[in-house]
Amino acid sequence: MSLKVIAFDADDTLFINETYFAETEEKFCALMSDYLSHQGISQELFRIEIENLPRYGYGIKGYILSMIEAAMTISNNTIPIEIIAKIVQYGKELFDKPIVLLEGVEETLEALYGKYKLVVATKGDLLDQRRKLHNSGLGKYFHHIEVMSDKQEIDYLDLLKRLEIQPQEFLMIGNSLKSDVLPVLGIGSRAVHVPFHTTWAHEKIDHKIVHHNFQSISKITEILKLIR
Repeated sequence: MSLKVIAFDADDTLFINETYFAETEEKFCALMSDYLSHQGISQELFRIEIENLPRYGYGIKGYILSMIEAAMTISNNTIPIEIIAKIVQYGKELFDKPIVLLEGVEETLEALYGKYKLVVATKGDLLDQRRKLHNSGLGKYFHHIEVMSDKQEIDYLDLLKRLEIQPQEFLMIGNSLKSDVLPVLGIGSRAVHVPFHTTWAHEKIDHKIVHHNFQSISKITEILKLIR
């Protein structure tokens, strides 16, 4: 079947995201440095983030709550209220970060627009992701925006059902091998990996992917050569 729909991840595929979270984590570790080593703080925060994913999902709001919980745990519930206020401030600053498009993104979308149905398929908080898409100026290129609670095979199958297409008619482009590639290959669709310079530990995998429906490119504009 011919390709009908091309889906793009949002964070770190269309615009910068993980860089901002890494900067916030550095500030959090510095804030809590009287209680534990930088590495210890980072590990505890990550542990709590992963533990909280089923409750809060992905996004800034869950991250703020996880930082507060980590601060309470690390300090044995002795953290001053001023520190909690500072953590909330860090979270608000994350929401206010500028939307910086990655190189070649708009050029690529302009070239594909009108030839294929373009959609966004991303994880995170619905309100925040829609805000970022709106502020990015890229919304005009997309037929559909899907903010997913997770990116498992079942989530992609649900998306294909809503789009009324078959797996062979779908291509996913993203920076995460774990979320944007493996489950897509698992349902029989094509996936293209566009690496970002930094990846959240939860999105990393420990093996190489070899699959006839998988390709990796160094920059997003290279997609134009793959599908023509």
